[in-house]
Amino acid sequence: MEFKLPERPEFSNKATFGKVLNIAGSEFYSGAAYLSSLSALKVGCGYVALSGSPKSISTVANLTPDIVFVPISSVKEALPKYNVVSIGCGLSVDASTTILFKSVITALASLDKTVLIDADGLNILAKKKPSKLPKKLIITPHPKEASRLLKTDVGEILGKPVACAKKISKKYGCTTVLKMHSTVVCSKDMEVYINKTGNSALSKAGSGDVLTGMISGLCAQDMSEFEAAKLGVYLHGRTGEIASSMLTEYSVLASDLLKYIPLALVDIMSRK
Repeated sequence: MEFKLPERPEFSNKATFGKVLNIAGSEFYSGAAYLSSLSALKVGCGYVALSGSPKSISTVANLTPDIVFVPISSVKEALPKYNVVSIGCGLSVDASTTILFKSVITALASLDKTVLIDADGLNILAKKKPSKLPKKLIITPHPKEASRLLKTDVGEILGKPVACAKKISKKYGCTTVLKMHSTVVCSKDMEVYINKTGNSALSKAGSGDVLTGMISGLCAQDMSEFEAAKLGVYLHGRTGEIASSMLTEYSVLASDLLKYIPLALVDIMSRK
């Protein structure tokens, strides 16, 4: 399948390429906030803000000067300023984050924003589906999270991934990215793409956080949910392949993927 990257007009500024608000990171999962924020910039997004725990914000601020920050207490007021909101990476599922997640999703349901839910956001979503969800929604479960979303066992997800991805998309009115060896992307209209890139190098903690950032960063550049999800999983897989060609499939870390995203982009650009 041929993929087309978002356009990069010469007369542009950071707003041209979209703004992502990433609600991520708790006391023990600052890495998830860092990986999901920076990977959105690496695929071309113009501006990324992180809203998370004070420790996550402090950690990310010490690691990179490229991310800006929104206090978690002000996150709901900040929502209208961004065209994409991602939520869930390393967020945790305690009482306070559960309340936060529900209030943010309720607010986003009435706003015209693309929303991506991952990780702990999915675990909260699986416990009780809100009466209203955002219309432009992407969710990115691995098989265990998918089993919770469908109230079934992991064996069914592994045995019937395409059928289960379709069930999730129908139930939640979303584009589903079912993360597996061959990741399945299903639009809310039941169009399916099965990805063939990637290898065991991606089987590391934090790899999914990088994917979340890549998809949200592509959505910020005016790609539809389905097109951004397809391109995101393809690029994510190619990034793993390129990284492992240099570092071996054993040694690639999620943070290494950030260094090789540009080469995956070059791979697509060179095909023109």
